[in-house]
Amino acid sequence: MADADSQRCVSALLNGITQRLYYGNTEITEEFLKNELYAETTQDEFRALHDKMRSLLKSMASADMDQTQLEAFLTAQTRRQGGGGVTPEQAVALGRFWKTHRTRVRDSLLAQSRWEPGLRGLKWRVDLHTSASRGTVSNSPVALVELELGRTGESSEFVCLEFDEQKVNLVLKKMAELQESIDSVVHRS
Repeated sequence: MADADSQRCVSALLNGITQRLYYGNTEITEEFLKNELYAETTQDEFRALHDKMRSLLKSMASADMDQTQLEAFLTAQTRRQGGGGVTPEQAVALGRFWKTHRTRVRDSLLAQSRWEPGLRGLKWRVDLHTSASRGTVSNSPVALVELELGRTGESSEFVCLEFDEQKVNLVLKKMAELQESIDSVVHRS
Protein backbone atom coordinates (compact mmCIF):
# COMPACT_ATOMS: atom_id res chain seq x y z
CA MET A 1 0.00 0.00 0.00
CA ALA A 2 2.87 2.39 0.82
CA ASP A 3 4.41 1.71 -2.60
CA ALA A 4 1.16 2.65 -4.34
CA ASP A 5 0.87 5.86 -2.30
CA SER A 6 4.51 6.68 -3.01
CA GLN A 7 4.00 6.14 -6.75
CA ARG A 8 0.84 8.30 -6.71
CA CYS A 9 2.66 11.12 -4.94
CA VAL A 10 5.60 10.94 -7.34
CA SER A 11 3.21 10.86 -10.30
CA ALA A 12 1.33 13.88 -8.95
CA LEU A 13 4.64 15.69 -8.38
CA LEU A 14 5.73 14.95 -11.95
CA ASN A 15 2.38 16.20 -13.22
CA GLY A 16 2.75 19.42 -11.23
CA ILE A 17 6.30 20.01 -12.43
CA THR A 18 5.20 19.38 -16.02
CA GLN A 19 2.22 21.72 -15.68
CA ARG A 20 4.49 24.56 -14.62
CA LEU A 21 7.54 23.77 -16.74
CA TYR A 22 5.99 22.79 -20.06
CA TYR A 23 2.37 23.97 -20.03
CA GLY A 24 2.88 27.40 -18.44
CA ASN A 25 0.54 26.86 -15.45
CA THR A 26 1.92 29.41 -12.97
CA GLU A 27 -0.62 28.48 -10.29
CA ILE A 28 1.34 25.28 -9.57
CA THR A 29 4.20 26.33 -7.33
CA GLU A 30 6.83 24.34 -5.50
CA GLU A 31 5.21 25.37 -2.21
CA PHE A 32 1.78 24.21 -3.40
CA LEU A 33 3.17 20.81 -4.42
CA LYS A 34 4.94 20.37 -1.10
CA ASN A 35 1.85 21.26 0.94
CA GLU A 36 -0.46 19.04 -1.11
CA LEU A 37 1.76 16.01 -1.64
CA TYR A 38 4.61 15.95 0.86
CA ALA A 39 3.41 17.97 3.86
CA GLU A 40 5.20 15.63 6.28
CA THR A 41 8.66 16.06 4.72
CA THR A 42 11.07 18.87 5.47
CA GLN A 43 11.57 21.69 2.98
CA ASP A 44 15.12 20.48 2.22
CA GLU A 45 13.99 16.88 1.57
CA PHE A 46 11.18 18.07 -0.68
CA ARG A 47 13.41 20.48 -2.58
CA ALA A 48 15.92 17.66 -3.22
CA LEU A 49 13.15 15.37 -4.51
CA HIS A 50 11.57 18.16 -6.57
CA ASP A 51 14.87 19.17 -8.14
CA LYS A 52 15.78 15.54 -8.90
CA MET A 53 12.41 14.85 -10.58
CA ARG A 54 12.58 18.14 -12.49
CA SER A 55 16.08 17.30 -13.71
CA LEU A 56 15.04 13.80 -14.78
CA LEU A 57 11.99 15.17 -16.63
CA LYS A 58 14.16 17.73 -18.42
CA SER A 59 16.60 14.99 -19.46
CA MET A 60 13.78 12.79 -20.73
CA ALA A 61 12.14 15.68 -22.59
CA SER A 62 15.29 17.07 -24.17
CA ALA A 63 16.21 13.60 -25.46
CA ASP A 64 12.57 12.87 -26.43
CA MET A 65 13.18 9.38 -25.06
CA ASP A 66 11.31 6.47 -26.58
CA GLN A 67 10.37 3.45 -24.47
CA THR A 68 13.68 1.63 -24.97
CA GLN A 69 15.76 4.71 -24.14
CA LEU A 70 13.56 5.42 -21.13
CA GLU A 71 14.00 1.91 -19.73
CA ALA A 72 17.78 2.11 -20.10
CA PHE A 73 17.82 5.59 -18.52
CA LEU A 74 15.66 4.57 -15.56
CA THR A 75 17.66 1.37 -15.02
CA ALA A 76 20.83 3.44 -14.88
CA GLN A 77 19.18 5.86 -12.45
CA THR A 78 18.07 3.08 -10.09
CA ARG A 79 21.60 1.61 -10.05
CA ARG A 80 23.29 4.91 -9.18
CA GLN A 81 25.11 4.88 -5.88
CA GLY A 82 24.53 7.61 -3.33
CA GLY A 83 21.62 10.05 -3.22
CA GLY A 84 21.56 10.84 -6.94
CA GLY A 85 19.52 7.87 -8.10
CA VAL A 86 15.85 6.98 -7.93
CA THR A 87 14.01 4.27 -6.06
CA PRO A 88 12.31 1.47 -8.01
CA GLU A 89 8.90 3.02 -7.11
CA GLN A 90 10.01 6.38 -8.49
CA ALA A 91 11.31 4.69 -11.64
CA VAL A 92 7.93 2.99 -12.17
CA ALA A 93 6.13 6.30 -11.64
CA LEU A 94 8.50 8.08 -14.06
CA GLY A 95 8.00 5.37 -16.69
CA ARG A 96 4.21 5.46 -16.47
CA PHE A 97 4.14 9.24 -16.44
CA TRP A 98 6.42 9.58 -19.46
CA LYS A 99 4.47 6.99 -21.43
CA THR A 100 1.29 9.06 -21.13
CA HIS A 101 2.79 12.57 -21.33
CA ARG A 102 5.62 12.27 -23.84
CA THR A 103 3.64 13.52 -26.84
CA ARG A 104 2.17 16.53 -25.03
CA VAL A 105 5.54 17.53 -23.58
CA ARG A 106 7.16 17.24 -27.01
CA ASP A 107 4.40 19.34 -28.61
CA SER A 108 4.79 21.95 -25.88
CA LEU A 109 8.56 22.12 -26.42
CA LEU A 110 8.06 22.52 -30.16
CA ALA A 111 5.52 25.29 -29.65
CA GLN A 112 7.89 27.09 -27.26
CA SER A 113 10.78 26.88 -29.73
CA ARG A 114 8.99 28.38 -32.74
CA TRP A 115 10.03 31.78 -33.97
CA GLU A 116 7.30 34.35 -33.71
CA PRO A 117 5.67 35.63 -35.77
CA GLY A 118 5.54 32.69 -38.14
CA LEU A 119 5.08 32.59 -41.88
CA ARG A 120 1.48 31.58 -42.57
CA GLY A 121 1.42 32.03 -46.31
CA LEU A 122 3.26 33.21 -49.37
CA LYS A 123 1.88 34.36 -52.72
CA TRP A 124 3.87 35.57 -55.68
CA ARG A 125 3.49 36.58 -59.29
CA VAL A 126 5.54 38.15 -62.08
CA ASP A 127 4.40 41.41 -63.68
CA LEU A 128 5.79 43.68 -66.35
CA HIS A 129 6.42 47.32 -65.57
CA THR A 130 5.23 49.23 -68.59
CA SER A 131 6.50 52.63 -67.50
CA ALA A 132 9.04 53.98 -65.07
CA SER A 133 8.42 56.75 -62.56
CA ARG A 134 9.74 59.44 -64.95
CA GLY A 135 7.48 58.38 -67.81
CA THR A 136 10.03 56.29 -69.71
CA VAL A 137 9.01 52.87 -71.04
CA SER A 138 10.66 50.04 -69.09
CA ASN A 139 9.08 46.65 -70.00
CA SER A 140 11.14 44.99 -67.26
CA PRO A 141 9.73 42.01 -65.34
CA VAL A 142 9.24 42.33 -61.58
CA ALA A 143 8.35 39.71 -59.03
CA LEU A 144 5.68 40.68 -56.50
CA VAL A 145 5.76 38.68 -53.27
CA GLU A 146 3.16 38.84 -50.50
CA LEU A 147 4.06 37.31 -47.13
CA GLU A 148 1.40 36.54 -44.54
CA LEU A 149 2.89 36.70 -41.03
CA GLY A 150 1.21 36.07 -37.70
CA ARG A 151 1.23 34.63 -34.23
CA THR A 152 -0.97 31.75 -33.15
CA GLY A 153 -4.42 33.01 -32.21
CA GLU A 154 -3.91 36.49 -33.70
CA SER A 155 -4.81 38.06 -37.01
CA SER A 156 -2.26 38.11 -39.81
CA GLU A 157 -0.06 40.92 -41.04
CA PHE A 158 0.86 41.19 -44.72
CA VAL A 159 4.18 42.33 -46.15
CA CYS A 160 4.47 43.07 -49.89
CA LEU A 161 7.84 42.99 -51.63
CA GLU A 162 8.84 43.88 -55.19
CA PHE A 163 11.96 42.39 -56.79
CA ASP A 164 13.60 43.10 -60.12
CA GLU A 165 15.34 40.29 -62.01
CA GLN A 166 18.66 40.97 -60.30
CA LYS A 167 17.13 40.75 -56.80
CA VAL A 168 15.24 37.55 -57.70
CA ASN A 169 18.51 35.94 -58.80
CA LEU A 170 20.17 37.07 -55.54
CA VAL A 171 17.32 35.55 -53.47
CA LEU A 172 17.52 32.29 -55.45
CA LYS A 173 21.28 32.15 -54.89
CA LYS A 174 20.85 32.68 -51.13
CA MET A 175 18.14 30.01 -50.99
CA ALA A 176 20.44 27.56 -52.80
CA GLU A 177 23.21 28.30 -50.27
CA LEU A 178 20.75 27.76 -47.43
CA GLN A 179 19.65 24.44 -48.93
CA GLU A 180 23.28 23.34 -49.25
CA SER A 181 23.86 24.19 -45.59
CA ILE A 182 20.79 22.24 -44.54
CA ASP A 183 21.80 19.28 -46.70
CA SER A 184 25.31 19.24 -45.23
CA VAL A 185 23.93 19.15 -41.69
CA VAL A 186 21.29 16.50 -42.50
CA HIS A 187 23.76 14.23 -44.27
CA ARG A 188 26.22 14.43 -41.38
CA SER A 189 23.67 13.16 -38.87
